Amino acid sequence: MTTVVPLPLPTLPEGWTAEKDFKPIGKIAQNEATQRTIEPVGPHFLAHARRARHKRTFSEDDRIQAQERAKNVEEDNESDLSEPEDPMMLSRDAKDWKQQDHYKVLGLSKYRWRATEEQIKRAHRKKVLKHHPDKKAAAGRTEDDNFFKCIQKATEVLLDPIKRRQFDSVDEEADVEPPTKKQLQKGNFYKLWGNVFKAEGRFSNTQPVPSFGNENSTREEVENFYNFFYNFDSWRSFEYLDEDVPDDSESRDQRRHTERKNLNTRKKRKAEDNARLRKLLDDCSAADERIKKFRQEANAAKNKKRLEKEAAEKKAAEEAAAKKAAEEAAAKEAEEKAKADREASKKAKEAAKNAVKKNKRVLRGSVKDANYFVEGDASVATIDAVLGDVELIQAKIDPDEIAALAGKLNNLKVADEIKAVWNEEAARLVGAGKINAGDLKALSA
Repeated sequence: MTTVVPLPLPTLPEGWTAEKDFKPIGKIAQNEATQRTIEPVGPHFLAHARRARHKRTFSEDDRIQAQERAKNVEEDNESDLSEPEDPMMLSRDAKDWKQQDHYKVLGLSKYRWRATEEQIKRAHRKKVLKHHPDKKAAAGRTEDDNFFKCIQKATEVLLDPIKRRQFDSVDEEADVEPPTKKQLQKGNFYKLWGNVFKAEGRFSNTQPVPSFGNENSTREEVENFYNFFYNFDSWRSFEYLDEDVPDDSESRDQRRHTERKNLNTRKKRKAEDNARLRKLLDDCSAADERIKKFRQEANAAKNKKRLEKEAAEKKAAEEAAAKKAAEEAAAKEAEEKAKADREASKKAKEAAKNAVKKNKRVLRGSVKDANYFVEGDASVATIDAVLGDVELIQAKIDPDEIAALAGKLNNLKVADEIKAVWNEEAARLVGAGKINAGDLKALSA
C-alpha cells in the first residue's frame, strides 16, 4: 500500500538569491546517486492503515481499540501471573505498606526481580479489576479498600526504578538459602550452589555475572568466578529499611540525627552483607571438588603415583559406600514393606472383625424389630428363647454366611418375612447337620 503525502516547499525569503546566499559545500557525482525504496512502518502507520481499512474516524478507532484492550485484559489467561491470594495479605493495613511483599500483592512472587515492566502493569490491571472498591460495591461487597491501596502502593514502588531497586535490595523472598549437608548429599552440588550465586548476582553492578559452572568447568572459569565474587561490587544500599525522617522543618536536629543514624545503619548492614557473602564463598569453595581437583593437578607431576593410589582408594571407597548404601536401602525397603504388610493384615483383620460385629448387631436387631415373633409384649422367656436361637445360628456359620444373612434381613420390616428368613436359615443348618432340630427353641427348621 503506497500513500502519497504532498509536502509543499516553504516560500523563499524576500530578496533571496542563489548567487548571494547559496554556498555549495560539495558535489554529488553521477555514479554516487542511489535510488532506494522507503516503506512506511511503525504503530502510527499501522493505526492509519487500520482506520483506512475499516473506514473509521480517529474517535471511532480509539473507542474500539479501548474496548478490545479492556476485553483482552478481562479474558487474558492468568496462568503465568496469578497466584493464590493469602487471606492474611488481603486483610493487611495499608499503612503498613513498607512491611508488605509488593511482588506477592501483585501475584508476581515467582518472578520477583525478574518481572518485566509489562508484567507488572498487566498484574496491576488484573488486581484492580478484581479489587477496585467500585466493583466490590457493585457486587454488594462491603470490604474496606485497604488491599486496593496496597495494590496501588506496590505498583507505585515496582514501576519506579529507584524505589524498586531499594525494595529489591532487601527482598529476602528472592534469596536462595545455601544448601545444607543433607541437600548436598541428595542433590547436584553445582546446581544447588549455582542457584545461590545466581540470586546473589542480581546485586552486581557489573553484568553479566560469571556462571558457577559445573564439574567440567576449566580452571580459568572457576578462578574467574571466585575472583569476581570475592571482589563483588554490590549496589545494595538497604535504603528501604531506613527509619522515616521527620519532614517538620522545626525538627532539623532530629532530622539530621535520623539521617546519620540511617547512614550508619546502612553501612553496618552493608558490612554484614559483605561478610555473609564471603562466608558463602568460603563454605562453597571448601566443598568444591573442582578446586581440590585443580590443586591435585598442580602437583600431579611430583605425586603421580600417590595420586593414582588415592584415586583408586577413593573409587573403591565410593563403590563400597555406594554398595553399602544400596544394601541399607534395600534392607530398609524390605523392612518397611514387611511392616506395611503387617499393618495392612492387621487392619484387614480388624475390618473383618468389625464387619462381623456389625452384621451380628443386624441379626439381633432383626428379631427385635419383629417383636421376637409374637403379638403384643414379648415375655422374658420368649426373648431369651429367640436370642438363644440367634446366638446358636451365629455360632454355627462363618463370617461370609453371617454377612449374607444380614444382607437378607437388613431392609426387612415385616415380622413374618423376618421370621421366614430365620426359619429358612435354621432349616439349612439342620439339613447340613450343623444344628440339631431339638436345640432350637423359638425357630423351626
